[in-house]
Formats: sequence, structure tokens, C-alpha cells
Amino acid sequence: MNFVRKNIAVMDGYVPGEQPRDRTYVKLNTNENPYPPTPRVLEALRHFDFTRLRLYPDPVFLKLRETAAKTYGLPGADWVLAGNGSDDLLTIAVRTFVDQGGKLAHPDPSYSLYPVLAGLQGATAVAVPLTADFALPEDAAALAGDATLFFIARPNAPTANSFPIDQMRKLCAEFRGIVWIDEAYADFAEDNCLALLREFPNVVVSRTFSKSFSLAGARLGLAFARPELIGEMMKVKDSYNVNMLTQLAGTAALEDVEHMRQTAARICITRTQVVGELQALGCTVCPSEANFLLVKPSRLPAEAVLKELRSRGFLVRWFNLPRVRDYLRITIGTEEEMAGFIAAMKEIVG
Repeated sequence: MNFVRKNIAVMDGYVPGEQPRDRTYVKLNTNENPYPPTPRVLEALRHFDFTRLRLYPDPVFLKLRETAAKTYGLPGADWVLAGNGSDDLLTIAVRTFVDQGGKLAHPDPSYSLYPVLAGLQGATAVAVPLTADFALPEDAAALAGDATLFFIARPNAPTANSFPIDQMRKLCAEFRGIVWIDEAYADFAEDNCLALLREFPNVVVSRTFSKSFSLAGARLGLAFARPELIGEMMKVKDSYNVNMLTQLAGTAALEDVEHMRQTAARICITRTQVVGELQALGCTVCPSEANFLLVKPSRLPAEAVLKELRSRGFLVRWFNLPRVRDYLRITIGTEEEMAGFIAAMKEIVG
């Protein structure tokens, strides 16, 4: 007897990037920040009364939301929702805005979790193909059809490029459902979509602390939207979906947002240097506004370069998918890590 729902039995689950246990690698495969978070996080945890761990955390994470609203220039905490990483927020979005048997849209290629979340809900994922150069098509809203939720990563992953603000505004105006702008990499980009929250009632913008804030291990994400949308999503979230220590760490990080901005700027400088060095090796590098690059290696297939890099102690990401299987996704590490990576690439394709 099969006890599993049919849509679960037939779907493939999301596969996170490799977290190695057998040896030490330079991890350039999961877009983590190579630098530590602000010292204020450690200071906040050091002064925390650990006897409080016997208690439940604040279920509405009010201080965190108030701090986030102040940091991002929003009217108040009722414009903010927090989650156990932005993936938790994406799950909340699907449960709130997509019926079983309904549809959600997403660009293709993009974050591979989006269609998985559709499958979990018993919904259909509508893939909106990006153009040959990974741009968003002008008729994206029409291509999404009658979907009720449109996930769009900006900058996009794994392609690393962004989409023009005016094009995003057009999408928000034309799409009849919720436009969820997944800004996991916005702090490495030239601009962001927060201003669209005041223009359109159907827009949600999400952020993660895993990239620019260096808190991937704490699992924290924020979603920003008008209070009426936040209120509906608050009904759906797990009762205590953000633990006490993560609330504390996230608040401390937001109180020192300048530290994050300096780290992000440092990564962007390294990104520019690495692009030039890879291009000098004959590699094709897609334009990037994220903390990673999408690179088509010269001389050898991407999968072969992946294996050669691994043998030299470097992990990068390869997706065996039609649009991107000729590319590698490479996280920007420290200056020293990227110097070692370039040296390895010179041996392999130079």
C-alpha cells in the first residue's frame, strides 16, 4: 500500500549544494559569504541569558521586524515578515497564494526550488523562458497565464544577471497575481525593488541573511509587503518559525548594516577582478550583479572542469539542465581563495 501523496511520489526533491564532510575544500559552490558577520552578532550572543532557551521565542519576532522596518525605510513592523531562511518564506507564499491544483510561475532557468514548491502544493509550475542572453521577456506576464503567484529572482540565480527596474514595474502592473521578487543577492546589485512596494499592492520583496549578512548557518529571511498581505501570511507560518538566537543575531546584524555593505563591496571588487582573469583565459562570463559568476569554460566541457577543480580542492556548482549545462556557477570567495581558484583554472584551461 502506498501511503504517499501522488504528487510527492512522482516529484524530485530540491537538492542543496554539496556540504563536504570527507575533506577540506575551498567552497565556491553555495554562494555563502566568505567573511564573518558583524562582531555585534557575537557580542549579542555573548550577553544572551541562555536560561531563556527553556522558553518559546517571540512568535511574531517584533523587535526583529521593527529593526528591519527602520533599516529598510518601511512604515512599520506590519510591513515585515520573518522566516527560517528565505526558503521558508517562499513556502509560506505558496501556501498563502496558490491553491492545490493552481499554478505558480517562475523564469527558466532560475532557482530550482520554485517548481519543487509547486509540486509540494499539488500545483503546476509555469516556466517562463528567459531569452537567449537570460533576459526577462517583455511578455512575461502573458506567458505566466493564469498563475496566481510569480516568483522572480532579481538578480537571478544561477544566471547572476538582473532585470531592469522598468521591466519589473511592467510585470507588476500586468500580472494579476502576486509578484514575489526574490532579492537574495540584492546587496551585490546596482539597485533593488523595494520602492515597488508602495506602487503596487501585489508585490512582495524578500531578502536573505545567508549571503550579504554572512548568517547562512542561522537561517533567517525577511519578506516585505503591504500589511494586508503580511497579515495573511502570518496566518500560514509555523507558530515559532524563527528561533530565539536567530532573532537576536538578525537584529544585531541589522543594527550594523554598514558592516554588511562594506563586506558586499569587497566581494564586488573581487568579482570584477575574477571576471577579467577568467576572460583572459578565454572563458565566457555572464554579466553578474550577484556574489557569484556563471562561467562557460574554454577548451573543456563544464562538467570536466568541475571534476578537475574538485581534484584540486575547489568546489563549484554545475547544473545538468538544458540551458545552463555548459556553464559553472562560481561563488566569489576571499581574495586569497579566488587567487588559488584562478591558478587552478590556468592549469586546467589556460
